[in-house]
Amino acid sequence: QVQVEESGGGLVQAGGSLRLSCAASGRTFSDYLMGWFRQAPGKEREAVAVINWSGSSTYYADSVKGRFTISRDNAKNTVYLQMNSLKPEDTAVYYCAARRGIIVVSTPRGYDSWGQGTQVTVSS
Repeated sequence: QVQVEESGGGLVQAGGSLRLSCAASGRTFSDYLMGWFRQAPGKEREAVAVINWSGSSTYYADSVKGRFTISRDNAKNTVYLQMNSLKPEDTAVYYCAARRGIIVVSTPRGYDSWGQGTQVTVSS
């Protein structure tokens, strides 16, 4: 299994930007799909964005399309989530997750490596 650790969360005003990073270690990073998920209080964990090994295939939740961008640097074993035009409803704990595979999958089930999460708070 690969191990992952997020960084980059924080408090930002509505309309602002944040970049989350997720560093992976332990296995061949390019064998893994990488995803960003989030969970707000009282809500289920949901996929925000997912990227395949080469970056040629991605998934975005409808709520973040056009505002968030997922990318990865396989040489650095790192995946990023650039979040622009943030809204208060983006407030949540954001998790990085990994699973082996080729086809992009957006359901949390099946991702077997999870980080501890990083809090993102967007004030209005």
